[in-house]
Amino acid sequence: MLIVLLAVFLAVIFGQACEKDTTKVKGGERAQAKLLVKKAVAFLEKNGKGKALAEFNKPDGQFVKDSLYVFAYDLNGTVIAHPKKPEEIGKNMLKEPDSQGKFFRRTIVNKAKAKGEGWVKYTFLNPVTQKEEPKTTYFKKAGDMIVCCGFYN
Repeated sequence: MLIVLLAVFLAVIFGQACEKDTTKVKGGERAQAKLLVKKAVAFLEKNGKGKALAEFNKPDGQFVKDSLYVFAYDLNGTVIAHPKKPEEIGKNMLKEPDSQGKFFRRTIVNKAKAKGEGWVKYTFLNPVTQKEEPKTTYFKKAGDMIVCCGFYN
């Protein structure tokens, strides 16, 4: 029995160590982004969609941490929450590429529908530096929305 438990433990640890995504980020932004999404999804599940979207849209809300913030799309790629760009709320962004021509939002929607969660890399305007920079975003499907959080690397 002990051998079976040890084998299961090692399989879990080895599986986590062998994840395909190898992005390295200083300061743990990768882990922080994923944690912020998980907290946002838990808030959504506990408080409902209306209350969650209201909180996600607050520029100084609990889902804005330094340069990290939660934003969300519906399953069709329409922005339903964005604390930094409220003017995008209600706009479908699937046809909007990044500055390199990558339709990263399509990747987010398609992967979220197929796998439930994932990571995507793209180039985006950093509001702090006002420069186009590489960005990595974690996303997770939660009911009829996709909750996201990204960081510049």
